[in-house]
Amino acid sequence: MGYNIAVDGPAGAGKSTIARAVAKKKGLIYVDTGAMYRAMALYMLREQIPLDNMERIVEKCEQASITIRYENGEQVVLLNGENVNPFLRTEEVGNAASVISPIPQVREKLRKLQKELAAMSDCIMDGRDIGTCVLPNAQLKIYLTASSQVRAQRRYDELAAKGQEGELNKILQDIEERDYRDIHREESPLKQAEDAVLVDTSDMTVDQVIEVISGLCQHDR
Repeated sequence: MGYNIAVDGPAGAGKSTIARAVAKKKGLIYVDTGAMYRAMALYMLREQIPLDNMERIVEKCEQASITIRYENGEQVVLLNGENVNPFLRTEEVGNAASVISPIPQVREKLRKLQKELAAMSDCIMDGRDIGTCVLPNAQLKIYLTASSQVRAQRRYDELAAKGQEGELNKILQDIEERDYRDIHREESPLKQAEDAVLVDTSDMTVDQVIEVISGLCQHDR
């Protein structure tokens, strides 16, 4: 087994940004599990599967091949052989991913690949159930969070920086709804692992968070 860091937390806590930066700093491979769920959601949207039809989603998810590979040090998510990185970060895909991610068969399919990736490499993996379900034996577990208002503002600023319009109240509502779904789902709900270190980033800069987590990491290049 490789050296594994599990990073869990709610939507918009900055898990991907932080995990990617720590991976670079400490010589780890970054596995973005959220991107894998987003790829599955993108597949459902493209196939026009109604998100309230669990039977069709379960049936269809078996036809989706989702893999991760690295090109020039960057993670590339492949959906049935196509690099779908450019399509994964829209609000529509994010919300669809939150709807399909509680489905046991969807989780099972993606969790298997995540465990295989972790067994083969020294990696940092982020998601909602990494420390509790996917990598229960990870050498370091982090629970990264921030207030919903702070997370909404960050998302709003992120969209504005890309020249996209966002409505702050709507973003906040989406985040709170996703939190509720993630925390209350029956299948591997979002919760802090008992042995995870809580890091609240509400009043921290990205660099400060990277510094804290790098300091906890015992892996050296």
